[in-house]
Amino acid sequence: MADRTAPPAPARDGVDAILDQWKGARPDLDCAPMGIVGRISRASRLLERALKDEFARHGIEPWEFDVLGTLLRSGPPHVLCAGDLSAAAMVSSAALTNRVDRLLDKGLVERRVDPSHRRRVLVSLSDKGLRVANDVLEHHVANERRLLAALSADQQTHLAEALRTLLLDLGDTAPDQP
Repeated sequence: MADRTAPPAPARDGVDAILDQWKGARPDLDCAPMGIVGRISRASRLLERALKDEFARHGIEPWEFDVLGTLLRSGPPHVLCAGDLSAAAMVSSAALTNRVDRLLDKGLVERRVDPSHRRRVLVSLSDKGLRVANDVLEHHVANERRLLAALSADQQTHLAEALRTLLLDLGDTAPDQP
C-alpha cells in the first residue's frame, strides 16, 4: 500500500499568525492585502537591520554609504553639485550639508566652490573616500546576495519585477538624469 502521508505544511511566518487572528475576528473581510503589505514592511525592517550591521562592520552608517555610493556611481571624477547629490540621496539641502560636513571630518569627501558657477558647491570623493566606497560596495553586494539566497534566481527576478510594478503604481519614478 502506498504511503499517503500529506506533505509537510509550509513554514509559517509572523504575518500568518496575524492573518489568522483577523480571520477569526473578521471572517467577512479578505485581509490578503495585509499579508503582502505586512511582509514587505517586515522584510524592509529586517533587511535594513542587516544592512546597518554590515555597514557598522566597516565603521560607517547607512547614510554615509548612501552619499559615498551616490558619488561613486556618478562615475569618474566622482563629483556632483550639492543640489544633484541632495536629490539623489532624497534628503533636504540642510540634511545634506550636515552629512557632507560629517564626511569631511572623516576625510571621505571634499567640498569646493564650482569655478564655473560660484554659487554652486561641488562635492567629490576624496582618495580615501574612493577606497572606502569601493571596499564597502563589494561587501555590501555580497551581503545583499546572502540576504536574498533563500530565493532562486527566477524568484528574485519575479520579485524585482513585481516590486517595480508596485513602486511605479505608488508614484515612484526614476529621477531625471543630470
